[in-house]
Amino acid sequence: MNGKVLIFSAPSGSGKSTIVNHILGLHPEVEFSVSATSRPPRGTEQDGVEYLFYSADVFRALVADDKFVEHEEVYPDRFYGTLKSEVNRIWAKGHVIIFDVDVKGGVSLKKYFGDAALSVFIQAPSVEELRRRLVARATDTPEAIEQRVAKAAEEMTYAPKFDKVLINDDLATAFAEAEAMVDTFLCE
Repeated sequence: MNGKVLIFSAPSGSGKSTIVNHILGLHPEVEFSVSATSRPPRGTEQDGVEYLFYSADVFRALVADDKFVEHEEVYPDRFYGTLKSEVNRIWAKGHVIIFDVDVKGGVSLKKYFGDAALSVFIQAPSVEELRRRLVARATDTPEAIEQRVAKAAEEMTYAPKFDKVLINDDLATAFAEAEAMVDTFLCE
């Protein structure tokens, strides 16, 4: 391994992507790792930008060919994972990798990268607040929102497996806390 990695994980609606994008705006040496998924794009998502979109069958073939650092079947036939080629692409530039992944992926990445990684669990103040945020986002069906909210309670039990826990109750405060965590880690 020739570099550092930042891992941000959270239940859906916790503000993970917002915080990751904030960090990216402050650190030109940090580059986003585009995860692979078998789910269809939401809203204006584009292949190769937010995710690398594959069918479930293609995803399974990539798993069989050992192309992933980590992968999870988060929901039936809904896979997410980190391609080895993406890690190598970013490190070849000498950049720090930032991951925006589900909690199981975050735990797997921390195990894989060890001390080269800072893992941060972002948590909304409550499950009710998560539901409100997902409804306001307006990118999922009511059924999908309920599925995500139900999963959030389980995902919150993973928080102790991360190096840091960041409660996103106030976005400005969360930004400042995330900046401090990242700055400290990058200077080590």
